[in-house]
Amino acid sequence: MFPCDFAWGAATAAYQIEGGWQADGKGPSIWDTFCHEGGRVWGEQTGDVSCNSYELWEKDLACIRRLGLTHYRLSLSWARLLPDGTTEHVNQKGVQYYNKVIDDLLACDVSPMVTLYHFDLPQALQNHGGWKVPAIASIFDSYACFCFQTFGDRVKLWITINEPYVCAKLGHEDGIHAPGLKEPGTTAYLVGHNMLRAHAMAWHSYDSLYRPTQGGAVSLAINSDWLEPLHPDSADDIAASHRCFAFTLGWFAWPLFVTGDYPETMRAAIDAQSRKLGYNCESRLPTFSKHEPPVLGTADFFALNYYTSRKVKARLECRQGMSMKNDRDAEEVLDPEWSICGVSWLAVVPCGLRRLLKYIKDTFHDPVVYITESGFSQVGPLVMEDAQRADFYKDTIQEVEKAIGEDGVNVRGYFAWSLLDNFEWADGFSSRFGLFHVDFADTGKKRTIYRSGLEYAKTKVYDNSGQSKCRGHQTDGHPPRVPPFAVIIPVMTA
Repeated sequence: MFPCDFAWGAATAAYQIEGGWQADGKGPSIWDTFCHEGGRVWGEQTGDVSCNSYELWEKDLACIRRLGLTHYRLSLSWARLLPDGTTEHVNQKGVQYYNKVIDDLLACDVSPMVTLYHFDLPQALQNHGGWKVPAIASIFDSYACFCFQTFGDRVKLWITINEPYVCAKLGHEDGIHAPGLKEPGTTAYLVGHNMLRAHAMAWHSYDSLYRPTQGGAVSLAINSDWLEPLHPDSADDIAASHRCFAFTLGWFAWPLFVTGDYPETMRAAIDAQSRKLGYNCESRLPTFSKHEPPVLGTADFFALNYYTSRKVKARLECRQGMSMKNDRDAEEVLDPEWSICGVSWLAVVPCGLRRLLKYIKDTFHDPVVYITESGFSQVGPLVMEDAQRADFYKDTIQEVEKAIGEDGVNVRGYFAWSLLDNFEWADGFSSRFGLFHVDFADTGKKRTIYRSGLEYAKTKVYDNSGQSKCRGHQTDGHPPRVPPFAVIIPVMTA
């Protein structure tokens, strides 16, 4: 059973939905630059307009109300608020926009969870080295303090940085995300390190300057698959799965929750590969300075983005060369029994989420957990009666319920990705994750609820018998009160 104060939400990100890339004084971000360079994104698409949520916020709010959500996760566009990335130039139009969004949510009894950084660094900062430069941490801290001071009287759940693993690896190792750098084996580790430093500085600033009066909570959103050995009896596969966990989940969770430093498994693997390559300089994995705010303990909850699972096996060939893949020295494969939804990387494994939640409980000292992203993709012809996605949410929520009730995991919320079909980074608009379909060819960007949206609105409240899933709810036999707006908002909004 879910507690009555469980956070039922959906998530979005600024670049993926807002559009208005040049509107009202907004500065360019690295994703504006990346998309406009051409040849980077499916179909040469961009987020210049996307869902146009900058002008059509009220339509998004209608969708949120239609679902009866208690929480909504959004991100702030750093470049919309601070066009050059610094507090020397504040764009008041951007401040007004986010003030309205936050105030409108609260007026509808919806609590905002706000992400400060979701992949969209101001281009002005990238011009000076971006996340590669150590000074970025203090610049981010200033930006975070600006946001805490401006919005923190109403926002009680904060995410500093979304998926630093993805930012570091896809943006600086593989080059398939902005800023599009391909500097294998070095830069991703540096970027991840600076992101952790930035997060820690912002957390300490909040803790000392804003928490006493605002009373909120701050964390960093970590993405991870569930990983298990392909052959459970193979010592090599078991060791490979441990390395994969160290290089993904452990890379960021270990410093926050366990030791204040990176997993020894990760550092040992990197240093061993360096020795093979004759790289005799200091470790490619940086170390934390004792002269800066400590990283350990700078997460008030565990924010988890989970999408899929993988089987892991040891690599048969010892490949050389400087790269994260070679450092990890393991191979991830799909179980052929798993179904694939839409994009090729996304196997549908709801039970993997339960296993991962139990792993987090046992490994990271039983933290409070918010599942800040979880979703199912659709590609190809549009299917509004998306029964597979509806089943995915039903099955996934049941696994979360088991994790709470049977495994004792302290899960406090679940956020579906995503409220709307939107710009899915390198996949553009070819991949649809929304609970609402967006007609991008329509000037009004008409939003239409999928069957999965209708089912999510019901599944998150009731079990199959129609009884309340709310632990501690009144026992008079009546279902929980449905807010009046859930009745009057139509299925289709335009």
